Amino acid sequence: MTVEQNVLQQHSQKHQQTLLNQLREVTGTTDIQLLQQALQVSHGDLAEAVAFLTEKKAKVPQQDEATYYQTTQVGNDRYISVGSQADTNVIDLTGDDKDDLQRAIALSLEESSRAFRETGITDEEQAISRVLEASIAENKASLKRTHTEVWSDSPNPHDRKRMENCPVGLKNVGNTCWFSAVIQSLFNLLEFQRLVLHYSPPARVQDLPRNQKEHRNLPFMQELRNLFSLMVGSKRKYVDPSCAVEILKDAFKSSESQQQDVSEFTHKLLDWLEDAFQMKAEEDREGEKPKNPMVELFYGRFLAVGVLEGKKFENTEMFGQYPLQVNGFKDLHECLEAAMIEGEIESLHSSAENSAKSGQEHWFTELPPVLTFELSRFEFNQALGRPEKIHSKLEFPSMLYMDRYMDRNREITRIKREEIRRLKEHLTLLQQRLERYLSYGSGPKRFPLADVLQYAMEFTSSKPVCTSPVGDIDTSAPPGGTTGQLLPASSTAEQGPSSTPPEGLALALRVPIHRPFTQSRLPPDLPMHPAPRHITEEELRVLEGCLHRWRSEVENDTRDLQGSISRIHRTTELMYSDKSMMQVPYRLHAVLVHEGQANAGHYWAYIYDPHQWCWMKYNDISVTKSSWEELVRDSFGGYRNASAYCLMYINDKKPFLIEEEFNKETGQMLSGLDKLPPDLKAYVKEDNGLFDKEMEEWNTLQARKAQQEKLALAVATAQDPEYMEQPSPTDYSRHLQEDTERAISKAAAEQQEERSPEGLLTAAIKVEYTRLLRFAQEDTAPGSDYRLQHVIVYFIQNQAPKKILERTLLMQFADRNLGFNERCKSIMKVARAKLDLIKPEEINMEEYEMWHQDYRNFRETTIFLMIGLELFQKKSFVEALMYLIYSYQYNRELLVKGLYRGHDDELIGLYRRECLLKLNENAAGMFESGEEPEVSNGLSIMNELVVPCIPLLLVHDIEKDLLSVEDMRNRWCSYLGQEMEPNLQEKLTDFLPKLLDCSTEIKSFHDPPKLPTYSTLELVERYSRVMASLSRVPADRR
Repeated sequence: MTVEQNVLQQHSQKHQQTLLNQLREVTGTTDIQLLQQALQVSHGDLAEAVAFLTEKKAKVPQQDEATYYQTTQVGNDRYISVGSQADTNVIDLTGDDKDDLQRAIALSLEESSRAFRETGITDEEQAISRVLEASIAENKASLKRTHTEVWSDSPNPHDRKRMENCPVGLKNVGNTCWFSAVIQSLFNLLEFQRLVLHYSPPARVQDLPRNQKEHRNLPFMQELRNLFSLMVGSKRKYVDPSCAVEILKDAFKSSESQQQDVSEFTHKLLDWLEDAFQMKAEEDREGEKPKNPMVELFYGRFLAVGVLEGKKFENTEMFGQYPLQVNGFKDLHECLEAAMIEGEIESLHSSAENSAKSGQEHWFTELPPVLTFELSRFEFNQALGRPEKIHSKLEFPSMLYMDRYMDRNREITRIKREEIRRLKEHLTLLQQRLERYLSYGSGPKRFPLADVLQYAMEFTSSKPVCTSPVGDIDTSAPPGGTTGQLLPASSTAEQGPSSTPPEGLALALRVPIHRPFTQSRLPPDLPMHPAPRHITEEELRVLEGCLHRWRSEVENDTRDLQGSISRIHRTTELMYSDKSMMQVPYRLHAVLVHEGQANAGHYWAYIYDPHQWCWMKYNDISVTKSSWEELVRDSFGGYRNASAYCLMYINDKKPFLIEEEFNKETGQMLSGLDKLPPDLKAYVKEDNGLFDKEMEEWNTLQARKAQQEKLALAVATAQDPEYMEQPSPTDYSRHLQEDTERAISKAAAEQQEERSPEGLLTAAIKVEYTRLLRFAQEDTAPGSDYRLQHVIVYFIQNQAPKKILERTLLMQFADRNLGFNERCKSIMKVARAKLDLIKPEEINMEEYEMWHQDYRNFRETTIFLMIGLELFQKKSFVEALMYLIYSYQYNRELLVKGLYRGHDDELIGLYRRECLLKLNENAAGMFESGEEPEVSNGLSIMNELVVPCIPLLLVHDIEKDLLSVEDMRNRWCSYLGQEMEPNLQEKLTDFLPKLLDCSTEIKSFHDPPKLPTYSTLELVERYSRVMASLSRVPADRR
């Protein structure tokens, strides 16, 4: 037997034992013979062995077992993460020949083998964790799910119209934020965009696809082209990706309510694209080895240099998305260093052939133009039996230099790594020494040594005021002049010597009553610190000199240690900063962010726009400008539940990746429809035509409505506003009539001689206006809102035009029900005559109606608020919510026009927020009960009331609203770590994505409640009572 055969045999035996251990831990089977039988039947495929033991059936895998440091082949597709040989096809773990559970197990096992190299966790531990995690996820996916709520488009197409040159969003068609995040990241790679847009299927499959892959991939490619073309040239603010999504969902074999993992989806997407381009490449280059643009764009190679029990080996492997462990690392370089080195690497540089040590290094030989890192932020909690998300902070740079990981720099990097290792050892020693200075002492409490010496100096320099710490205290009278409550003398005498109370009781009885503000004051001559009582001047001089000298020495030592530590940190940071190690720059292109927990959450993407020099946030249909600071807050982790899940870097020396296309003849940059091939240009023009037609129909409808409203306005102007009308003297309109009659009487009393009705009208209007002006200028409590008492007060406070005020007052005095005495009737007739004499050009009736409509809106808002607050105080939160929601929305519309147009938005916002929190709390309590009717009612409250209102709290970025949303989400996310029945877990998994959706797009909403009619007096009194009760019992009960 040769040396190579001996090594391979030992390697195979070790690998077989590892598989047995994994299989025993995963399945719980302890029968060695049965385990060996399962491995024998499955030919060493652990996924098949698990299926054999758990489902009592076996399937023969397609490939033989590979060596320990090579990846097992489980299919014939080309896309992998890390681990296959260079001359083999890339693994497809989601092929059609495996069921869901087996694919999940296979994926988990592949991840586990890589994770060991990156983290040092054993294969057995990783296998247990990942297989169980994947199994639980797949079991949840296989449960029956309900239809998920989708976006509801605004009926006004102008709200959905794309602003010029703004990027196009993607509509969420049911938990498809994962699709939007990945597609937007790839679409903004302009080279990738061009490849997709200009793709044409092979001529031989135009009529009939030959196999299942062609039957699936080619329609998907066409739908992706259609989607990309709309994202380029559509007039819509966002487009619907349903056609492409449906094809993908069919391939995932999951219900439409299930959210997909970003990395899993990206694997599938690039897998299909590679197959599609491979067919085209093979047709274009018959007889030659075809070049696949997807492979050239997204795939690279690395060299695995290893030592197994003293025997060295090298092999080249291909990779696509490179997986990195997050847990235990502070930045991306630390993750990469851990991923590139496995085992005891000292043996790699040792010349000892008989060493038993093993290790492996990865060195990139070829990096792809688009370098993608998968950040593994999920781990399996063995105690809870479920996956959990890792929220720890991980920093990553906007510019990443990959030189240190390149094979051509292997020797330089090894030298630098050794230097860094030596510096870190020295750093650890220095930090330990510094810690002894900063945490001095042998007890549980420790202090900086310099402070200890300072305290000692303060003690020595203090002067005593007496010879005893209690010598100057009068024990017969406690401080503050109070008398201690001692035992009565008569009682003591009667008990005699033998009746003396125990010492502890006597002390307790002598404790004076505590009287704050008197006993707490120290006498002015009492020293603040203890002081030495017996010390000579010589002793004091020597001791102070020693303490000063020691403290200076300690401070100098501390500074030296801190300086050395800082220099080591600086040296380490600059280790790779020389130009020779900054020749492979990769710029951050996109960051895919996940917010939520392991089982559910929401995805969005930050993508850099090199033409505008800014970051853009792509959140489903919402595309907004962002900043590096916002990206850091949401992506690094450690802040709330959001963190980066995938990083996409591009080679900064290959500008073609993001360069725009130019017309070869004119040299002009292509934009919009000019970027599209003829078939897609026609497709986009047709869709834009449909959208133009929709806007035209909307405009026609609105013009018709406006005409009808104008006719209604003409009729309405001939009538008094409802709050000015006086239908009968029996309701509160009598109050307004009395005010008018009082103004007339006062004006008449002030006149010394009889005036004409016209002069009396002018004087009465002046009296009434003066009264209302005084109300408008008064500072009143919230419950005494004079704006509700008279429209003129509202107009004055909001600076309405003089003509509006005059006509409104004339309308008041022109009331037909105004009194029955001749004076009032004559004034009413004069007022009506003046109204008839006002010419159209003297007053803008549209403006007049607008002001009165604003006042009607103000009264309606007040009624919404009043009823909402009344219901809130009665704890009828379900009924109160809609009133508070609409009062807040209508009030904000009023406040846009002026500060005094509406009510205090902070007050309404407080009760709106509190109502939602109460409903969330009640719904969570119902869910916790576990009883089916209660659970359904709780989730119904959340889905129908709370979740639709969350965008209303997010849209204005008010801190208190944002914190409330976070509280509500955290309450429900906390259930992910708890044991519950499968049906509850299913309902929770369906519900959480809706709750965690970060979009601020308003979905379909309830119609506003119908309001009852109130007279002005009723409204004023009821509103005053409600506001007065708020001052007694605030929303937070404090």
